[in-house]
Parts: sequence; structure tokens; C-alpha cells
Amino acid sequence: MKPWNIGSKEQRRILSDGPTIAECYNSLECQHKILRSTHKDVERAIAIARKFNDTVIKPIALDTDRRCMEDHNYLPYEFAQKAAQWGLYTMFIPKLFGGQGVNFLAMYPFIEEISISCAGLGHVINLHYCGAATLFPSMHAGIMRKVFWDVTKSEKEGKPRLCTIVVTEPSSGTDVQEPLLIDHARPDSSVEKVKGGYVINGKKIFISNGHLSHWHIANFQEDKNNRGESWIQFVVPNGTKGFSFGTHERKMGQLACCASELLFDDCFIPDNMISFRAQDPEFKNGKGSRWAGHTIVDHVTASTRTGVAAIATGMARGAYEKTLDYARHKKINGRLLINHQWAQIILTDMYRNVNISRTAYMESVYSLTLNGLFKLLFIKPVHAFINLMPRWYFRLISPVLRLKIATKILRHVYYHSYTNEERNIASGWGSLSKFACSDLGVVNANLAMDLMGADGLRHENSAEKFFRDAKLQQIYESTNDINRMNMFYCLVANDKPEVEFFK
Repeated sequence: MKPWNIGSKEQRRILSDGPTIAECYNSLECQHKILRSTHKDVERAIAIARKFNDTVIKPIALDTDRRCMEDHNYLPYEFAQKAAQWGLYTMFIPKLFGGQGVNFLAMYPFIEEISISCAGLGHVINLHYCGAATLFPSMHAGIMRKVFWDVTKSEKEGKPRLCTIVVTEPSSGTDVQEPLLIDHARPDSSVEKVKGGYVINGKKIFISNGHLSHWHIANFQEDKNNRGESWIQFVVPNGTKGFSFGTHERKMGQLACCASELLFDDCFIPDNMISFRAQDPEFKNGKGSRWAGHTIVDHVTASTRTGVAAIATGMARGAYEKTLDYARHKKINGRLLINHQWAQIILTDMYRNVNISRTAYMESVYSLTLNGLFKLLFIKPVHAFINLMPRWYFRLISPVLRLKIATKILRHVYYHSYTNEERNIASGWGSLSKFACSDLGVVNANLAMDLMGADGLRHENSAEKFFRDAKLQQIYESTNDINRMNMFYCLVANDKPEVEFFK
């Protein structure tokens, strides 16, 4: 037998050692599982985003940034309404929930495109989908139907009701977003069970898009002595008694997307607006409440961190494109800057960084398609059925979502049948893409300022704005070092029993 011949049994044994094929080649595995229509959706989403960027965002980007500097309480309501006129808030909502049903895989290239000129304005749209991506993992079909059909209706009326994610508090941030750290968190807010619902008291801070949103997907821990097993998620609409807005946080970057303070003062939330509760019997009697809490957090962060990576890639690309344009018109000692070899090397490095960044976040998207939040929608029969059937059909059958059996089926797929391997791949790649892409975004912003020199500090050249915007991405959706530790837990040492994590 030739030494390079490998039998099927030996091959399986060799490939079972890390890193496994599933951990490294999501894009390869994904291609034969998705329909041709997926590629068409990606192309259409990119085209729409480019047109929206050129006609809406680019003309107002610098003026909006300057206006936010001068008036800290300014909110871009007109821009938010313009995005609604373009149908951008329902574009990636599934048809079953009233949306347009463009597939989720196309959402991330779309996010990159609308972040090129102004990450703050792009974030007004992106954060709505972060809120949606926080509600989706609850797999509460009835509440999802209620919220997303309202989003669709309000968009048609030109008065958009956006969603946002609500997690961080003055005394707790990253620690409540990491299941392995949550027992060390010290949240100040309190959640008390009363007849017919819960009463919330406390404050949430750094809530992006808070003042612009209507639906707040608020996450708390029900039992402060057992945080890891008591994750609870409320859906809080504007107008809820006891809920109000506080101040705007002062930021240096992404000024067009406000960071809000949300106040809960004896705020009563009825039982029918609780989208997820880890202490419910369906979770406790299955894999356990801690598993359920860990899983919902990972489903949320794997998808939103990949979104942050796409935004950072947009910034890296925006910095590159602005710098390239600058170099084509700026003369140094009588020669165009782009004809100086040192400038060509910098521009080449910037272009490389954009493509490395895009490759990283798209690999994470493929992992979500195979293992994470989107896997059910990309099963070929399901995907084909959704594509073939018109939106009116889904409006007709949507009342079935109110039935408990709908929620039970969805939760069986996303919780009870979910595996450690799937979670590690999706969560690990979400973290990898987040810290890699946000770091590269900062690198490109730095290179832009280096190449432009003193001109890089001028607001009209955008380089300093890209730097301010990109720095925020390094702490957004948990700091980059925490994401490195999560990747270590999920992909580097997940099969090494002697390793201790977050000690």
C-alpha cells in the first residue's frame, strides 16, 4: 500500500483532531448547501446599499457629524425616516414575520457598504438589526410576530419603529455578555416577580440607538445570586409605564448613532411580553437553565459581533477609498502623491487589510449559516419554500405563530438540539471576526492619517473621523480582549481539559 493512501476510517480519525474541518472551512462547506438565489440576494443587497450610500449617506455624512458635535442632543430623525422610505428596516426580516425576506447572508455585505461613508449613520440601520438579532434567538414566535409586523406597518407609514439591544449597566458591561463571566457580574438593576408579570427597577447605559428606537429588547438576570441560570429577556415598547429615556452619552466617534440611558422606575412588564426566561420548565427540564442562558447569549453575540466586524470592514474600506482619492489629487514636490512608491505601498497595505477583513467576517457569516442563528433558514427545502412563496401567503399563515407549538418547534431546533460544537464554531468565529476586523479598521484609519499628514486632521478629509469611529468598534459588543478570550475558549482550547478559562 502506498504510504500516502488513506482509508476512510483513518481519514476520519486524522480529521477529528483540531482544528477540525468544521472549524476552518465554513465557506467551503456552505457553498453546496445554499441556493443560487442566495448569491442574487447578496448582489441585490450590495447594489441597494451602494445606491443608498451614494445618494443619502455620503452627501450628509460630514455635516451630520459636525452637527452632532455642536448639538449633543441632535438625533437624525430625517435620516431614519429616509431609510424607512427605502424599506431598509424590513429588508432582512423573514417573510413569515412581515418582512421582505432578503436572506441573512446578504445582510453583512449590506452592512459593510452602508458603513463606508459614515459608520454612525449606517449604525442607525445596523442597530435595528442588532435588536432584531437579540429577539430572534428567544425563538418566541408570538412576540416576534407582534414586534416585526409592527416594524413593517410603521415603515410603510413612514414613522419607523426600530428595535435596539439593551444589556449594559453602570456597574456591568462585558461581564454580562459573557456566559463564563456572568456569575462575577454586579448588575444594579432588579427584577421582581409580581402577579401577571415583573417589575423592573434600574438603569441601562450605552444603549445605541436608544432614543431613536421604539422596541427595546431588554436583558436582565432574574436572580442576582444565580445569574448564570436566570437570564430573562423583556420586550419593552415606548410608552410603557415606568420606562423613560435619560441622557445621551458623550462619545467621540459614530456621533450620528446616539448612545442612550434607559431608566426603569417600577416598570411593569406583563408576562406576555417576556420573550425568554431561562428558569422556565421547558429549559430547566431539558439541558438546564444555564445551558439555555449560555445559548441565547451566544446566539445573540455571534451574530451581532459579526455585524460589528462588517461595520469595521466598511470603515477600513472607507478610509482606504478616501486615501486613494486624496493621493490621486494631492501633489508632493510637483508629483502626484499616488506616484510616490512609499504611498503606493501604504495604499496596497490598506487594500490588503480591507480584503482580509472581509474574508474574516464572511467566514463568520458562513459559520452562522451552518451552525448558528440562521441555520434553519438555509436548509434547502426551507429556503426554497420561503423563496417560492409570495409575501401574501405568509401574511395568511402568520397567525399560526401565536400557537405555543410554533415556539416549541423553534426552540427544539435552536436549544434542545443545539450542540457544543455548533456553539463553539459560531461563537468563536463571531469573536475572531470582531476583534480582527475592528483592529484592522483602526490600522487603516491610522494609515490614512499617516499618508495625509497634517491634512489627515482636517474634518473635510474624513481621516480623523474614520479614526474616531473605528476606535469605538474595539470596545463595542465586548472588548477585543474579551473576544480573544472567548475565541480561546471556543476554538483554541475547547478540547483541552486541563485549561481553565477566565480565571
